[in-house]
Amino acid sequence: ALNAELRIAIGDTMAALEADPEIRAVIVTGAGRAFCAGMDLKEIGGGGEGQTGYELSVAGQDAMRAGFENFSGPVIAAVNGAAATAGFELALACDLIFVAKGAKFLDTHARVGIVPGWGLSQRLPRLVGINRAKEISLSGNAVSAELAYEWGLANRVCEPDRLLDEACALARDICSCVPGVMEQVKSMIDTGYSMHFDEAMRYELAVGIESS
Repeated sequence: ALNAELRIAIGDTMAALEADPEIRAVIVTGAGRAFCAGMDLKEIGGGGEGQTGYELSVAGQDAMRAGFENFSGPVIAAVNGAAATAGFELALACDLIFVAKGAKFLDTHARVGIVPGWGLSQRLPRLVGINRAKEISLSGNAVSAELAYEWGLANRVCEPDRLLDEACALARDICSCVPGVMEQVKSMIDTGYSMHFDEAMRYELAVGIESS
């Protein structure tokens, strides 16, 4: 579960990786049977962090941006088991998602009585479309690895014993690209995606002029 200690550790680790010029790609996976079981509800219920729901949401969004979005290279989620609620949000903050057969995604915010605060309500519709996002989030039903791939949530479905091998193979392919350019292309895609199309096209031209 994502308790305060783990969230801080993720942020610190990603900052250290970003500071190392030899590290150009990162793969995130679960250490146990799950990818991530979500927030530590016992910690929240016990007031362990002394934060309001809004403060937790701000801290969570900041952590996702500082940890994953601000890493200059690609971050690949290797989803080896259940990615539930905040764990689902963690996977969505990554650039690419590989999922093992038998793994699943769940958004249980509505079932446990809280609203998303780490980006799920905005990232998920952009990946799978608004109607499918509503089905996932309003029902709380599990999304299988195969359905996640069919709906565009996952890049690949892998055999469980091949999950990390396939993620590493793609990471090596990405890292074989020209240093600096690959990272700039990632930044261009992310920046332009939030713009109106015409504005994004002008942005692409501006970046090209600066780089020439």
